[in-house]
Amino acid sequence: MSQLRIAVLNASQRDDNTTRNFRRELDASLSEFDVTDGLLPETFDFDGAVVTGSRTSVYWDEPWIDATRSWVSEAIDRDIPFFGVCWGHQLLADVLGGTVEDMGVYEVGYSRIERTAADSRLLEGISRDFTAFTSHTDEVSTLPPGATPLAENEYSNHGFRKDRVFGVQFHPEYDPKTARELVHRKGLTEDRLESVLDEITDENYRAAHEAKLVFENFLEFVREVNATTVEATADGRANVGRSD
Repeated sequence: MSQLRIAVLNASQRDDNTTRNFRRELDASLSEFDVTDGLLPETFDFDGAVVTGSRTSVYWDEPWIDATRSWVSEAIDRDIPFFGVCWGHQLLADVLGGTVEDMGVYEVGYSRIERTAADSRLLEGISRDFTAFTSHTDEVSTLPPGATPLAENEYSNHGFRKDRVFGVQFHPEYDPKTARELVHRKGLTEDRLESVLDEITDENYRAAHEAKLVFENFLEFVREVNATTVEATADGRANVGRSD
């Protein structure tokens, strides 16, 4: 079986941890584009696409954000399956007509998150109440029209689906190294920094492992979409020239 071709729109401002984490979690042929440097795919010849986290807000007036939003919008119109993480989750919601706003509080560390959809393709195999690393001050305050909420906690929505588009607010890709480096650069008070660092343990990292199933589930969904497309194309060719 040939590998899936996945475009990774990297919005992390050249954070090597992001490249390493997504390459580890996505078992596919990846083409990575540093969208903050204005690099976007020249075609839409991909089986799926992933949008990473970022240190920015989707509502900032930045040329690269507008360009990324435009490419993503056209790709969605072409029925390319999408998966967004944190900032990527927010960007996809924004493109689809949702609202992204500042929460007025910073959620960071290993959080408890609850599934809100009884049957969720993206969260299949993940416990109803699960652990994941979080880091965000913005939230999807209003979901896109027609979107299904998938997960939430006391801070915000943590997942949605609309057609072939999925997003999660939490960071399933994070490893302890990424988490530690992130909290050190966030300018936290000494007490809060110590508190969050105390959470970054092997035990919590192991507890958050089940959240990584979102990557496997998304890729399996992409394979299913591909199989359906191939089958429909084959049926169409078989019907060419028939007269009923």
